[in-house]
Amino acid sequence: MRYGAVDVYYPPSGGARAALVVATEPMFAAVVHERVAWLAHVAPYEPGSFFRRELPAKERGPSWTVRKTWGLLIVDGYVDLDPAGRPGLGARLHEEAGIPVIGVAKTAFRSATHAAAVRRGVATRPLYVTAAGLSIEQAASLVAAMAGPHRLPDALRRVDRLSRGDDQMAAAG
Repeated sequence: MRYGAVDVYYPPSGGARAALVVATEPMFAAVVHERVAWLAHVAPYEPGSFFRRELPAKERGPSWTVRKTWGLLIVDGYVDLDPAGRPGLGARLHEEAGIPVIGVAKTAFRSATHAAAVRRGVATRPLYVTAAGLSIEQAASLVAAMAGPHRLPDALRRVDRLSRGDDQMAAAG
């Protein structure tokens, strides 16, 4: 079984860089695969419709051919945007891929009062966890237990660096 963490960066010059890290267990103790893909064309940002920009970048990004066989996908952001279930990026990925998706956000979203606050390491600021395809309690426990001593789990720190191009050692996609 594979577990993925994905992030997308939008440089000021345009386009997008999508990155993926893959592990064989959900704690991401050992990353077994990394991919980075450049997307020359992405939709413009639309307030309230971020998924229109982000979802295609994550779907066309690196190594998506195996996604339906994965056990879990973790995204930087929210799965749903309010307690009523207004879909965010993660919910749309869950619908498209048919696998559990955990959203890990670094900042609070005003309507996402249902998100579980997870504190890791010695951090005083929480991460905000939402999920589709598994319970919020399961998702929060998994994020709390993910590898790494910092507020942000190591896999999410790594995929963020890769998407920003801060580490050129990943295999180009």
